[in-house]
Amino acid sequence: MGILNTTPDSFSDGGKFNSSERAINHALEMVRDGAEIIDVGGESTRPGADAVSLEEEIERVVPVIKAIREKSDVCISIDTSKPEVMRAAVQVGANLVNDVNGLREPDAVEVCAELDVPVCVMHMQGQPRTMQKSPSYDDVVEDVKLFLQQRIDECVIAGIRQENIIIDPGFGFGKDLQHNLQLLQHLTEFESLGVPILVGLSRKSMLGLILESPVEQRLHASVAAAVLAWTKGAKIFRVHDVKPTVDALKVCVAVQTLTA
Repeated sequence: MGILNTTPDSFSDGGKFNSSERAINHALEMVRDGAEIIDVGGESTRPGADAVSLEEEIERVVPVIKAIREKSDVCISIDTSKPEVMRAAVQVGANLVNDVNGLREPDAVEVCAELDVPVCVMHMQGQPRTMQKSPSYDDVVEDVKLFLQQRIDECVIAGIRQENIIIDPGFGFGKDLQHNLQLLQHLTEFESLGVPILVGLSRKSMLGLILESPVEQRLHASVAAAVLAWTKGAKIFRVHDVKPTVDALKVCVAVQTLTA
């Protein structure tokens, strides 16, 4: 899953692709590099980011999704928590809803059930603006797992087919470094929920803390984290750097195929 932020303030690539032409070209480049999903977002979820109005978010993402769909049959994901944006994006060609808020906004679950598209529900403690202010858990793995099970159940009750549900433990969303490392170490435990696992580790601050390096120097750590997540059951990898990650995972799959 290649990340396409049409925002001026995302933590890693804010402002790089917030014109439609640059965004579309970057999306097609990621497809050529091996991305099977393009995740289009119009509102930054970095800690402390400003909220975006419904109208502005739609203006940022809908023309880009429409243009990508006209040029490619790649799966397009809409990264939003607003049900109105979900609907508008699917109407112009998005195939998947990726919600950092786990479809907890009013009507979000119902809209996704009506749209009948796959959904990714993510765990986040708190809200993007404040989520990194002293996050705490009794047991981060069990707490996140319980939350995701509850969201799966809620989705199914609302009419979303279980085969259309993906889960994301939410690395970096209301978690400190130790929380993130524990989740990665125990990622296999989430396989018992019976749905695919998506991970978003690319260029995250947890890697910066380990390396003591800025965001632009986290490529190798991001690829290493993706490979480690793959060994622990992750199926979808949300990344900024598509080709290096695809290349690394191809090696993993080749070895697995040989030894199967």
